Amino acid sequence: MSYADQVDLEVWIDDDVLIRLTDDGGLGVVDSAVIDSVLEAASLEIDGYLGGRYTLPLSPEPPILKKLCVDIGGYLLHIRRDTAPGDYWEGQYENAIAFLTKIGTGKITLGAADPQGSGSGHSVTMTGPDRVFDRDKLKGY
Repeated sequence: MSYADQVDLEVWIDDDVLIRLTDDGGLGVVDSAVIDSVLEAASLEIDGYLGGRYTLPLSPEPPILKKLCVDIGGYLLHIRRDTAPGDYWEGQYENAIAFLTKIGTGKITLGAADPQGSGSGHSVTMTGPDRVFDRDKLKGY
């Protein structure tokens, strides 16, 4: 299942550009199958980053995933034609991957429930005696 659909992509890419990027048969229309395939590939790429941290599929899906899918999908549409994606789409792709990397490493969250390893919400506190050796005591050694 894809995080975005053709309607979401059409908000960001004009129909004439979509025709140029998807019309492999030369029919002069947007090929929905190509768009579905590209958005599915983008969603799988997103899942690759999220899978180590969240139980998939996410329910409900955080809205940011739709935009990330569009950003990655737009880039993939351009490169599938061996077309330079341009600064905009290349930047969107790089930003999406940087964002997903931060999610994957736990630097930011999706705000979604059930991140793996969160357990039941309980925390562990450890206590012990004061340290025998610390920076101040070992200064000069």
